[in-house]
Amino acid sequence: MNIQMVDLKSQYEKIKEEIATGIQNCLDNTAYINGPAVKEFQQDFEKYLGVKHVIPCANGTDALQIALMALDLKPGDEVICPAFTYVATAEVIGLLGLVPIMVDVDVDTFNISLDHLDQYVTPKTKVIVPVHLYGQSADMEQILAFAKKHNLYVVEDNAQAIGSDYTFADGSSKKTGTIGEIGCTSFFPSKNLGCYGDGGAIMTNDDELAAKIRMIANHGQEKKYYHKVLGCNSRLDTLQAEVLKVKLKHLDEYAAARNKMADYYDQNLAEISEIEVPKRSASSNHVFHQYTLKIKNGKRDALQQYLAENKIPSMIYYPLPLYKQEAFQQYVGADFSLPVTEVLCQEVLSLPIHTEFNKESSDYVIASIKKFFTL
Repeated sequence: MNIQMVDLKSQYEKIKEEIATGIQNCLDNTAYINGPAVKEFQQDFEKYLGVKHVIPCANGTDALQIALMALDLKPGDEVICPAFTYVATAEVIGLLGLVPIMVDVDVDTFNISLDHLDQYVTPKTKVIVPVHLYGQSADMEQILAFAKKHNLYVVEDNAQAIGSDYTFADGSSKKTGTIGEIGCTSFFPSKNLGCYGDGGAIMTNDDELAAKIRMIANHGQEKKYYHKVLGCNSRLDTLQAEVLKVKLKHLDEYAAARNKMADYYDQNLAEISEIEVPKRSASSNHVFHQYTLKIKNGKRDALQQYLAENKIPSMIYYPLPLYKQEAFQQYVGADFSLPVTEVLCQEVLSLPIHTEFNKESSDYVIASIKKFFTL
């Protein structure tokens, strides 16, 4: 049985004619850079998200970097981010001469925790970067209140939760990535909305920030050969925009398929006492970029090895806190530790989940896990 973490080939087979038409359009008009499809995708994505401005760029890491560059931060300014996330979130902070202030996450949702967060704020703190990890939103109502209290910008890292909705206490809702001053996302192929190479986008409802972001992403120029600021070269290829135009139409369908698979896992794995299935936030729907279990009693690594022996892939997102990575040692003391992050790095295990996962494969994964816990 050929089980994969993400089955992009089977997904492609269902949309290959639409993809072929789009790619042929690009080849026929030879507008490989900033072709019509880039603008068309931008407009389609703005409508889907309900956001005023989408600025496509080369990848999700660039999106984060450009977002921070647009805020006129100074070297040494501090940016709060979770310690339990992919490296890019903190990496761009350090690359810009800023200081990543890594904080703990919620034990149930894996998203940034606001408990005791006030203690991390100093006169140099300028930004908070919530990461909507694994496919559901951080608690944005509390984060916005915290940011307002301390006069901070909110930059959302939405690389894993595109299409997720956050519901406020008054019943209103917004798509993740459109709630803070700036949102960032990735179109890496394995993402819920992924292209066939690299790609990313930056979202904002602020006209002035949008203009500045566009300028930074285009070598700091508003007019060709006239450069107002130091920028970078970050753009979405026309070929990738053609792919994303097609896949955006299926995004909600893809999320529904992932939820169906997640529910099936839940129904069959929740009974195992040494497993905790993913918790759903009361204020956010889940689009399940990852289906991540917590494996108790120190059995995570043994379970992963057992699954591998039975040809079942799994992944540990993430095995080491950011503050323990060699690249970030300069920002923390030797005894720095965050208790929830430490535990999660020892317990989390993500199972295969994607839009094409079938019952036969699911049953095999579930049966293998159950067998491991009865050995």
